Amino acid sequence: MQHSEQLSLLRRGLLVLLTIGAAGLVGELVLLEHYEDTAQFIPFGLLAITLLTTAWHWWDGEKRSLRVFQAVMLLLVIAGPIGMFLHLKGNYEMDREFDPSLLGLDLWLSVIRGEAPALAPGTLVQFGLLGLLYAYKHPALSSKDS
Repeated sequence: MQHSEQLSLLRRGLLVLLTIGAAGLVGELVLLEHYEDTAQFIPFGLLAITLLTTAWHWWDGEKRSLRVFQAVMLLLVIAGPIGMFLHLKGNYEMDREFDPSLLGLDLWLSVIRGEAPALAPGTLVQFGLLGLLYAYKHPALSSKDS
């Protein structure tokens, strides 16, 4: 197997991992009933766009679909920390309302361990980085088309 064939296989593997992860996370969000308010629909939208652009690029393989794919991956990288902040903020507000006497380290630990998993949105960052790794020095970027 030539070097370019090996890279192509690795790239396809990265897309498969991204697709399995994104689809699995959609299932997880449904099971967790992550749709109580409007902001909770954001990861559903981002993951749907991820799956659509991944499928488009899988079949198309051209520069334009890759550029859109990269933009979506960048959105995931940006959305992850925002989601983490929102989870922490929600936990903080809930903890302060439930027990106003919580302060300092006890409050911080309670917020981190709260109802909304503080680090879970980081999964979006992981998916975005996986997609950007796929796109790194992709052959479609060197083509003059599109």
